Amino acid sequence: MADAETSLAERDPDALEREIERTREQLARTIDTIADRVNPAKAAKRAVTRARQEAARIDPVVAGVGVAVLVAGVAAIVIWRRRR
Repeated sequence: MADAETSLAERDPDALEREIERTREQLARTIDTIADRVNPAKAAKRAVTRARQEAARIDPVVAGVGVAVLVAGVAAIVIWRRRR
């Protein structure tokens, strides 16, 4: 630790100021990134975008079969309940 303190004391003050400013800018960007990630509205938009991308990758034939099975299942339940 003493070596780090000594090397800091021996450095050019202008270089130290530039390094501090660079560190502040990096910290500000990091905080902005974190704030963006935890923002509920932006998180919801990312989730919707991801869902749309996933839906676009589904084969239309497979989706059609899935919907047909779902409709048939609902129809079967409705018919079964009416007969009771």
